[in-house]
Amino acid sequence: MTLRIEDYALIGDLQTAALVGMDGSVDWLCLPRFDSAACFAAILGDKDNGHWRIAPKGAERCTRRAYTADTLVLESVWETRTGTVKVIDFMPQRDTNPDLIRIVEGVSGSVDMEATLRLRFDYGSVVPWMRRAAGHRVAVAGPDSVWLRSVPAVRTWGQQFSTVSAFTVGAGERVAFVLTWHPSHESCPELCDPFEALETSRRDWTEWADRCRTEGPYRDAVVRSLITLKALTYRPTGGIVAAPTTSLPEELGGVRNWDYRFCWLRDATLTLDALLDAGYQEEARAWRDWLLRAVAGDPADLQIMYGISGERRLPETRLPWLAGYAGSAPVRTGNAAVEQLQLDVYGEVMDSLFLAREAGLPSYLHAWYIQLSLLGFLESKWREPDEGLWEVRGPRRHFVHSKVMAWVAADRAVRTLESEPGLRGDVGRWRTMRDEVHREVCEKGYDPVRNTFTQYYGSAELDAATLLIPRVGFLPPEDPRVIGTVDAVRAELGTAGGLVRRYSTEGAAVDGLPGSEGAFLACSFWLADALRMTGRTAEARELFERLLALRNDVGLLAEEYDPVARRQLGNFPQAFSHIALVTTALALGREDSLPAGGEERAG
Repeated sequence: MTLRIEDYALIGDLQTAALVGMDGSVDWLCLPRFDSAACFAAILGDKDNGHWRIAPKGAERCTRRAYTADTLVLESVWETRTGTVKVIDFMPQRDTNPDLIRIVEGVSGSVDMEATLRLRFDYGSVVPWMRRAAGHRVAVAGPDSVWLRSVPAVRTWGQQFSTVSAFTVGAGERVAFVLTWHPSHESCPELCDPFEALETSRRDWTEWADRCRTEGPYRDAVVRSLITLKALTYRPTGGIVAAPTTSLPEELGGVRNWDYRFCWLRDATLTLDALLDAGYQEEARAWRDWLLRAVAGDPADLQIMYGISGERRLPETRLPWLAGYAGSAPVRTGNAAVEQLQLDVYGEVMDSLFLAREAGLPSYLHAWYIQLSLLGFLESKWREPDEGLWEVRGPRRHFVHSKVMAWVAADRAVRTLESEPGLRGDVGRWRTMRDEVHREVCEKGYDPVRNTFTQYYGSAELDAATLLIPRVGFLPPEDPRVIGTVDAVRAELGTAGGLVRRYSTEGAAVDGLPGSEGAFLACSFWLADALRMTGRTAEARELFERLLALRNDVGLLAEEYDPVARRQLGNFPQAFSHIALVTTALALGREDSLPAGGEERAG
């Protein structure tokens, strides 16, 4: 039976990541990078598409599992009739070749174990040639080579195009399996000591988590989300992937399946804010620097997303040999939305760089010139329709959120020049643009009869992105139009349990796609933020704690949640969801520390 999305846990080495199921199977792993082809793709097909399972003989699911304190080291405990065993899964942070290490540790009694390694390169389509060399099982196909060894040595044999083994572990005994990838044209990779690597990994993650300056009742949730965000960071460049997976569906059996192994500009400000707020200046600076490198060039060529090293070409391809998670096809790699016009990203970039400057990150003069170039282009383009924040595959429209973010771009330029008048720029020009955008949005994007901002000009539909209006400072939280928008989104886009959808997918859906989707978790956190900002802190906290309860047993969230089936949907784990969790938790924490009658300033 297909595992639920939330039945998986994440491990990674800051350059790629794997998903480990409660059944002891690694069902997703791309090597050597997040965006490389998967060698384990069972989550998008079946076991013949690649997996690696280690579990007690005859057992189906582990008894319980957890990360070791504030680390990304996963421990799964299996209690059997003859004894108890623990499987420890992790990927050491590395500079060269990636290792996936699985340590089987006897806790009590004696447990018979079974292991099956089924490597399938190129997203489950290529069966490698297997051979023995220097105490390893070596798999080779084209550019890829994977070496498997065990410490102490365990007998392995080939069976139905897989490598299998059977062994017994008693109390206090440990058996480690090490799987190492390297380019097939190179010789045997450097060997690591798996037990030393375990202690190093625990120490590395613990020391990193200890830098978090957050306290209060939500600290554990915040730290777990920050660790997840760190795990989704490609350390060589500082880029942060939206998720380590592709094509986990937004609707079971549907077609809304996308590749999220890239870096989205829409996440920029919220990511930077969360990292800075939690005390992670180094990571914030690396993300800011990645952003500057990615957006450099002609402002007309600004994309909504880039590869983890800033790559621009991300062609979308379908993989017909994969049936899709729970039959949700097609499975896609690459993302055609990269070709879309989304005017909101100009505001995201301007807001991010403004926030970085305000937070005291080292500034670069060339960064300001890039901002002026972007703003000059936006000045001539903001009146045009676009595909909007949600990457609709229907016709372009005048999305309200896009226009609000155009206002943000001009506003941040004005505020920068006001605080640093020595910088080059025409502050009067950007004030004029700011005022013009604001006036048009309030005239054309607001429905006075229903007292709410709409999804796009002339539309009766709503968009949860308008919940960000007070956060970015477009209007103050106490403005009746803000309060009306919050209430309308809550009423019309709300689902069971108080969560919200991004927008309506009923009837002639604006996104041009068939089917529907679940409640969008980041938007539900935005609703909690908006409730808090409009003076309804108790309701905000209630919703936030309801959202916390949706995390899986190891604290992870996907992109969406189906409140009817009560299961997570979409790519997993999702950076956007965890960023929103951190932001809301920290804001609620500040609310607790404010004196009576105190309030935070938006924007």
